[in-house]
Amino acid sequence: MQSERTQGRRWVLATLEDTLAAAIEIAGVARRGLAILTPDLEPGVYDHEQFLEIVKRLVLAKRFARVRVLISDPQRTIRLGNRLVGLGRRLNTYVEFRNVHEDYREHREAFLLADDVALLYRINHARWEGIADTYEPAVARRYLTLFDEIWAASETSRELRQLRV
Repeated sequence: MQSERTQGRRWVLATLEDTLAAAIEIAGVARRGLAILTPDLEPGVYDHEQFLEIVKRLVLAKRFARVRVLISDPQRTIRLGNRLVGLGRRLNTYVEFRNVHEDYREHREAFLLADDVALLYRINHARWEGIADTYEPAVARRYLTLFDEIWAASETSRELRQLRV
């Protein structure tokens, strides 16, 4: 059960390092799951050892926990390689990748949601500037609704499921 919090920590992101630190902190808040909207699993963020360790602990500690990942450029992800894909293949009951449906590919945003309370948000996935907040349920729920809409329209990524990493 989520503790009764009324305030989190909010900060501004400007660099890859800021985004990585925020991804680690936001993922650490999750108790039920993570939702990630990304162009290509952003190398240096979602394949970082600390982030992967948090994901692994989350899904192995909680049978019901899920990690859902929407990727708009799966070919780039395959070309670049990413250790989250390898982890997802090993823990495929808990980690699922979907290719963003073509109707949503023009979305420039990138975000990471922890449950429906915490988020890392970048308005333009090509830039590192954004915000992160460990407790902002109203905003997190709004982006989770968008994520769920895109998720429902998107298909399982066969490329990433079969990829040998």
